[in-house]
Amino acid sequence: MFPRDMIAHLGSIAASLMFIWAVFQQYFPYQFRSYIEKYSQRLVSFVYPYIQITFNEFTGERLMRSEAYSAIENYLSSTSSLQAKRLKADIVKNNQSLVLSMDDHEEVADEFRGVKLWWASGKHIAKTQSFSLYPVTDEKRFYKLTFHKRHRDIIVGPYLKHVLKEGRAIKVRNRQRKLYTNNGSMWSHVVFEHPATFQTLAIEPDKKKEIMEDLTTFSKAEEFYSRIGRAWKRGYLLYGPPGTGKSTMIAAMANLLGYDIYDLELTAVKDNTELRKLLIETSSKSIIVIEDIDCSLDLTGQRKKKNEKEEQEDMKDPRQKLTKEDHKISQVTLSGLLNFIDGLWSACGGERLIVFTTNFVEKLDPALIRKGRMDKHIELSYCGFEAFKVLAKNYQKLESHNLYSRIQELLAEARMTPAEVAEHLMPKTASGDPETCLESLIQALESAKEEARLKAEKEAEDKELSGQEETTEIQVLVDKNVRDENSVH
Repeated sequence: MFPRDMIAHLGSIAASLMFIWAVFQQYFPYQFRSYIEKYSQRLVSFVYPYIQITFNEFTGERLMRSEAYSAIENYLSSTSSLQAKRLKADIVKNNQSLVLSMDDHEEVADEFRGVKLWWASGKHIAKTQSFSLYPVTDEKRFYKLTFHKRHRDIIVGPYLKHVLKEGRAIKVRNRQRKLYTNNGSMWSHVVFEHPATFQTLAIEPDKKKEIMEDLTTFSKAEEFYSRIGRAWKRGYLLYGPPGTGKSTMIAAMANLLGYDIYDLELTAVKDNTELRKLLIETSSKSIIVIEDIDCSLDLTGQRKKKNEKEEQEDMKDPRQKLTKEDHKISQVTLSGLLNFIDGLWSACGGERLIVFTTNFVEKLDPALIRKGRMDKHIELSYCGFEAFKVLAKNYQKLESHNLYSRIQELLAEARMTPAEVAEHLMPKTASGDPETCLESLIQALESAKEEARLKAEKEAEDKELSGQEETTEIQVLVDKNVRDENSVH
């Protein structure tokens, strides 16, 4: 048979099959057709050894985007960029990163524990029943997973769990991180773009290493927290004088872990109910920050009632009492804040850091900062020599200088915050001469040293005078008692 005769023969066979199928669809009853299709699929399953699982983009009555579909899309982005011939591109992270994904009707292979499987992307297109010059189509995308039926247990169990976990992790890495703040019980956000890192943070190297290891261990400890029965969260208390880098530390923590930041303003929260609502609306992989906790609300250990004078004034002028009550907007209590930190509601979401900052740690209620609530206490103190070297490298690109020895001596005797040191290292001219900046810092340190010496001398004098006054008062009382006794005799 010639090739053209063979093609004609195959064409006639195909036409005959199509005619038979059309007759079957048109004239056979629906019940009979469904019966034949049901058993024909069973017959095919005996011959065809592969299983297929379909993951649709939208599921549910409200057509919500499937989390499984999004996770698979993220997981396949790395595989598809190496195998697929047709790709789709999208920009994330504030127009800085390009992410590739497989286009419709593409297929890529994957391997897990020696098992080969295939992912295919597709879409169903259905035209809407509406009369329009520009008809709209309803597209429903899906991913289809194909694998041999003897590997069902591995694929349905460990492999799909692995895909979803990796897909969510990729989503976190590619997401545009945000800085949230609250207005009452509502969060609003901006893009988080703070450049601080632990490499540029001016603290002692040993302390820096300890904090980084603690954060990294926490971020990888999901199974550990689940095993010991604790919520996956950790509390940090940052305390020290103003200008020691507490806010910069929080930004470095967020950049290290890739977390969002929720900057909670307690004075804007009406009551404990609103506080719980804010907590529920925070996402996982986030840092909840309450800065200057000692100034936010009356949460100190010295919680007192009104004194008698204030009560008498309120009784004299009722209008003054109403005015005071109007200013007391927030009714958040210490109990409500403690429940927010480690109560039942704190387990919602998981993988959170809760960070408090304060300039005066002694003012805080011990119940607020005990271990288990604020797990790690980090003191950020005045600038030491190691912290100075980090600042000099950041601001002036200096590794060493002949003035370093003098600066080291002064830093051991004078107290100056990293913010004050950084101000002297900041270039003030276009040339930005490093030696000029270092000399300016030395002068400032010498002045601070002299002020500290004068202050110490004054305090010593005041203490000596107060001691003399106390001695005089005691002697007066003794003399008076002697006179009284003599008069009685």
